[in-house]
Amino acid sequence: MTEFHYATDDQGIATLTWDVPGKSMNVLSFDALDELEAGIDAALADAAVKGIVITSAKADFAGGMDLNLLGRMRDSAGDDPAKGIFDGIMRMHGILRKIERAGMDDRNRGGKPVAAALPGTAVGIGLELPLACHRIFAADNPRARIGLPEIMVGIFPGAGGTTRLVRKLGAMAAAPFLLEGKLNAPQKAKSAGLIDEVVDDPVAAARAWVLAAGDADIVKPWDRKGYKMPGGTPYHPEGFMTFVGASAMVMGRTQGVYPAARALLSAVYEGALVPFDTALKIEARWFTNIMMNPSSGAMIRSLFINKEALEKGANRPDQPDQKVARLGVLGAGMMGAGIALVAAQTGIEVVLIDAKQQAADRGRAHAEDYLDKGIKRGRTTPAQKDAVLGRITATTDYARLAGCDLIVEAVFEDPQIKAEVTKSAEAAAGPEVIFATNTSTLPITDLAKASQRPEQFIGIHFFSPVEKMNLIEIIKGKETGERAVAKALDFVRQIRKTPIVVNDARFFYANRCIIPYLNEGIRMVAEGVAPPLIENAARLVGMPLGPLQLVDETSIDLGVKIAKATRAALSDAYPDDAVDAVLFRMADEGRLGRKAGAGFYAYDETGKRIGLWDGLAARYPLAEDQPELTEVQHRLLFAQVLEAVRAFEDGVLSDIREGDVGAILGWGFAPWSGGPFSWLDMIGAARAVELCDGLRARHGERFAAPALLRKMAERGESFYENGG
Repeated sequence: MTEFHYATDDQGIATLTWDVPGKSMNVLSFDALDELEAGIDAALADAAVKGIVITSAKADFAGGMDLNLLGRMRDSAGDDPAKGIFDGIMRMHGILRKIERAGMDDRNRGGKPVAAALPGTAVGIGLELPLACHRIFAADNPRARIGLPEIMVGIFPGAGGTTRLVRKLGAMAAAPFLLEGKLNAPQKAKSAGLIDEVVDDPVAAARAWVLAAGDADIVKPWDRKGYKMPGGTPYHPEGFMTFVGASAMVMGRTQGVYPAARALLSAVYEGALVPFDTALKIEARWFTNIMMNPSSGAMIRSLFINKEALEKGANRPDQPDQKVARLGVLGAGMMGAGIALVAAQTGIEVVLIDAKQQAADRGRAHAEDYLDKGIKRGRTTPAQKDAVLGRITATTDYARLAGCDLIVEAVFEDPQIKAEVTKSAEAAAGPEVIFATNTSTLPITDLAKASQRPEQFIGIHFFSPVEKMNLIEIIKGKETGERAVAKALDFVRQIRKTPIVVNDARFFYANRCIIPYLNEGIRMVAEGVAPPLIENAARLVGMPLGPLQLVDETSIDLGVKIAKATRAALSDAYPDDAVDAVLFRMADEGRLGRKAGAGFYAYDETGKRIGLWDGLAARYPLAEDQPELTEVQHRLLFAQVLEAVRAFEDGVLSDIREGDVGAILGWGFAPWSGGPFSWLDMIGAARAVELCDGLRARHGERFAAPALLRKMAERGESFYENGG
């Protein structure tokens, strides 16, 4: 055995130890499945074995399934891919059911106790396997996370996790873990009922329990006569209300565009009406349905396979290790303070500089406040807080930058101020330092003119708030060298974020695509399209925020500033006069968005959004004929998607994987689609061009299909199959 190692001892305990070679985290593969079943068969057949412990040789138990495995199940079945997936899933059900029954007869006697001992994180199949065991012991490890996050990548727990968790907790209690993918530290997982015990030594505790367990201890509730589901089944009075509420909750949160959530709820509802083994077949059927849905395939590709590849350095230059030891951060505002915090949390020494000591201290205090909240929520300990704060030096003294191997500048979006701090920081830090500017709009090549070494100058665009946003956009200037790119990528990996690398151009990639989305929403207001139709059309197609709400959140005066700068750069080619007419008027009236308590939306005295501003109707009367919902949705989607294609066509993007991952993580582009390039592949280039031609005829040249997309339509190509 190479992945599950089988051993017995003189006490009659068989131990199956999971240890995938060459990986820091166990993931389930076909080989592992074979070895797991062989080990279970050996233990059940050996009269000397009294019970079984399943554990891991690594710091964590398992990080889930190799999702490529599901693709291979589908592909191996040839003309009947659904059968390949269903049969593969049912085989997994069979193995886990074998563990659960553990040799018991029809009277629930004669089985051997099986315990799971989790040293650390156990997610996905890493929890579904323990749920099939009779007792789950987890180490008291506050960094460990336990849960079923499959819904986050467009699928749901399909190896029995859905059926077992609902029967264990009831549909209502299981919902946050199944429908939201919530992960918990061990103590919270125990309180929620996901696991049974939290101990210092889970293997020792599991062994002791196995030796003491009797027949009654190893029969799952659903295998007992008279079992009743907690909270009731769908036709039970209490259960009926649970499922009605669950259906409303799923539709409210997903707007009906995430097929996995609907399928999961169907599997739970139908499975609750039948015996356990039949419920497993229903779960497998709905899981197969999802795997055959192009949305799930696109989400898996972008949010798991491609995201992981980018995080591991798929586009990293061939350079020596550029791990950051000492980081300088210039500017201690919210952005700089956030950068300092996430870096210090991962063990990097940080020098946080601002013009005034009071401002620098406020930046450090931001980290302290954040960590205090973490302590209250059980995510951080006082010792960890002290260690993080001990790595942050708040100062006004540029001389403290000596020894820094990376500097991130996060001062105001003013080229002159950025130039001044660049010169001061480079002089203090020394000739080997890599200098990064955090900017969302200013061209990197222009900012690099202030540097003595433009080949060591790069853009690193953090998204706000830094602590929560996972995407980082790395921008190469015309003279940026490979060591600077490698340094930026290694730094992003250190702070556990996801990078995309783009070439220098106006607005880079993320803002280049999101600004047209905002502008299209504003343009429709001027045309007399009902604002609720605009906002709801966006949400119903999977955008997290409608364009008008997003403008309010980012501030209308920022939009005015960007519009003025763009107009100055493009002159007669500027395309958004109709947008400016609305935006500038709102700004002139003091409606600057959420921060001002007035924008496209109205707000109460506490700053809570209470609905669209009723004054919009007076200023922009509704058109007598309102567009169809799909027309509004296509305008909002294609405004973003066509700009993504143009960015790829222009060479701003060099990898469509970065375009899809960046779109979802950066501004929340319809995650169900897998990103703009995945969505175009889903509907087909020919259909996309047809839609573009119609939009262009009705609304203007901004919807003209790029030459690349038109060429792909003519050739029957797709981005992922043909590489664009």
